[in-house]
Amino acid sequence: MSVSFLSHTFFVACLACVAEVVFGYPSWLFRRLGHPVTWVGALIARLDRGLNHSNDTSGRRKLYGVIALGVLTATPVLIVLLCLKLLSLMLTPLETHILEGLAASTLIAQRSLWEHVCAVFDGFESNGLSGGRHAVSMIVGRDPEQLDEAGVVRAAIESLAENFSDGIVAPLFWAALGGLPGATAYKSINTADSMIGHLTPRHAAFGWASAKLDDLVNLPASRLSALWIILGALTMSGASPSGAFRAVRRDARHHRSPNAGWPEAAMAGALGLRLAGPRVYAGVRVEDHWMGNGRSEATPDDLAKALRLYRRACILQGVVLVGLTSLLWL
Repeated sequence: MSVSFLSHTFFVACLACVAEVVFGYPSWLFRRLGHPVTWVGALIARLDRGLNHSNDTSGRRKLYGVIALGVLTATPVLIVLLCLKLLSLMLTPLETHILEGLAASTLIAQRSLWEHVCAVFDGFESNGLSGGRHAVSMIVGRDPEQLDEAGVVRAAIESLAENFSDGIVAPLFWAALGGLPGATAYKSINTADSMIGHLTPRHAAFGWASAKLDDLVNLPASRLSALWIILGALTMSGASPSGAFRAVRRDARHHRSPNAGWPEAAMAGALGLRLAGPRVYAGVRVEDHWMGNGRSEATPDDLAKALRLYRRACILQGVVLVGLTSLLWL
């Protein structure tokens, strides 16, 4: 990879990071055009209906899942490359890079993640446990009616930590390496995993390739996200960077996900909590390993601390990204 190419892609990632914080994804734009993730989701749903048949063998469904993954990854990337080529014929390189960065900002979720998790805290403030349960149901797959206050808070913090990795750090990482096409490829794979990468009778075979590739492309970002949380804890009173580091070393590898344990363990250790652990999904109890060895009785105040730590981790990531971009442009 040449320095000139990286100076371009880091600029795109840097602009995307800043633009998303400032503008987010405008609701009026979503109402009129939807969102890139919804477009990819529509393609995934179409491929699922057309290729995933219950009367096929497991091996055949796995093969069709590999084909579907190739189509749903290549199609958006090719469209992006074509659009960038057309823009380069009409605009200056700098103007093209700016538009590319603005487009890449739609694939990052710093602002929306903050708003969704803040809504859980606000729900507790305004309507107590019922308000927290309603808000957390928007961001987790667990039945909120089965959760007490501590369970709701832990679910929100776990979602905050995991989505910091795959909703923010990962798309920025791949944008820094591959510009808008890199971020688009990542988001397509990640969306496929969220829709079909499940161990259900329908998707265990068809979604196998999506789940495995998502694990692979999220591997570097999950480690980076733990680092940003540990460094964020260094700057925050009441947070423990050493506790975060110890929790990551001890617990991250025991999570059922090869990636989610890293940010969750870091967040748990920094806040003196225990996250993950045994949970119930769709009436089925899942015996997950605990991340962290602190309190399991989390409170809304812990959620407020987690949000502050998340914000510091985002700022640190942005500062480092701006610094690296500046060095590459010198």
